[in-house]
Amino acid sequence: MALAAHLWHFLPWARAVFPGPWLSRGVAGCRGLCCTWRLRGSEVMGNLGSFKRSFLFSALPYLGFETFQVFSQAALVHATAKVFRVEEILEQADYLYESGETEKLYQLLTQYKESEDAELLWRLARASRDIAQLSGTSEEEKKLLVCEALEYAKRALEKNESSFAAHKWYAICISDVGDYEGIKAKIANAYIIKEHFEKAIELNPKDATSIHLMGIWCYTFAEMPWYQRRIAKMLFATPPSSTYEEALGYFHRAEQVDPNFYSKNLLLLGKTYLKLHNKKLAAFWLMKAKDYPAHTEEDKQVKYLQ
Repeated sequence: MALAAHLWHFLPWARAVFPGPWLSRGVAGCRGLCCTWRLRGSEVMGNLGSFKRSFLFSALPYLGFETFQVFSQAALVHATAKVFRVEEILEQADYLYESGETEKLYQLLTQYKESEDAELLWRLARASRDIAQLSGTSEEEKKLLVCEALEYAKRALEKNESSFAAHKWYAICISDVGDYEGIKAKIANAYIIKEHFEKAIELNPKDATSIHLMGIWCYTFAEMPWYQRRIAKMLFATPPSSTYEEALGYFHRAEQVDPNFYSKNLLLLGKTYLKLHNKKLAAFWLMKAKDYPAHTEEDKQVKYLQ
């Protein structure tokens, strides 16, 4: 770099070869190229001029390589700083989520809603949905938030199809939006939802929430009323179906992966056992759900759903 700086000072016309950002490019983008050949009269006469030109052409490859190194290092530093910045935001977001600070989390993440980072986007989808679930959120606001959440989840999936969380939240958000589109649309999306839950489990078999959600899918279609079954038969050659035993298997599997991770999983274990006429085990799991510490709005709702 010291040699490059010295050559730059010694050869004043060489600066024209690498026009700075303050020089606008001319028609067809060739202003910098034209500047390369604008040498003063005294610099193109005699042997001295020839020597200077020869010296310049010998130095250009070195200068080019040095310039490339500078820009490469600057780009690397910028990219590294960007990664550290995203990691910092994600750490803050996870802390707020674990602390139950739903509104603060949403306020933090909406500042970065134009981000192209899948990890940030699926967290924003989750935060939008959590705000929609708050008791103080109006029905109109809730609808806007769940639609917003779906857009964030969709973008997260587009950015990284290998993200189990992006698959999970995309499926959740499709289901939520279906609540506003009617039962026909909700049933029509059934296989799409199932596909993404299964993909999430495949990508991360240790994620208890994805397994739990697959259980909900099974439970929903196991108890589907007759008129909804008729709609399903109209939409699909083979309509989606499941059993309470299948749902129970997923709820237990989720509990094995992460015991007591979610109050609703405990509740649905109890309700599924009731459907299977096992009152003893139903009472056991329903009592566990009732005694579960209420950390979130959903935990509070579970206590009133029994």
